[in-house]
Amino acid sequence: MKPITLVMAVCTLVVSATVVSAQDATLDVAAPPNSPPLPQFDHQVVALVDISDQTMHVFVDKQLRYIWWVSTGLGGHRTPTGSWNAYWLSPNHRSSLYGNAPMPWSVFFNGNYAVHGTTAVDNLGQPASHGCIRLHSDHAAIFFGLTETAGLNQALVMVVE
Repeated sequence: MKPITLVMAVCTLVVSATVVSAQDATLDVAAPPNSPPLPQFDHQVVALVDISDQTMHVFVDKQLRYIWWVSTGLGGHRTPTGSWNAYWLSPNHRSSLYGNAPMPWSVFFNGNYAVHGTTAVDNLGQPASHGCIRLHSDHAAIFFGLTETAGLNQALVMVVE
């Protein structure tokens, strides 16, 4: 296991995590039970995607709940940075741009960009997509469910470098 320390200046929270397995693409969160909240957002669900370390931190009610490996855009297909509300959910989506590729548990947040599941789990933790945010399909299903429960206007996707 490879220990890493994640520092998120955006929300002034320091979290220590340990990589559990590249195969299941998850991080074991070792944050204190009373982690500092994410005060500057009123959304019930916040996905903070860090392009530099290829992770997604999921906050629910301002508390860190999950840290997952992702794959963001590669080469000329950069993932845009910024903040957007989720605007459309598609549980069994297929790409109309990339050969009908499966995009399970899609949460669209900016035009054709979505957070969605992938079968290419060996690529998680490194850029590999056409700009979307890919994560393990089990984790995509969790994020989809959180977003669906909270409501689109209560789910924020933040992408930082």
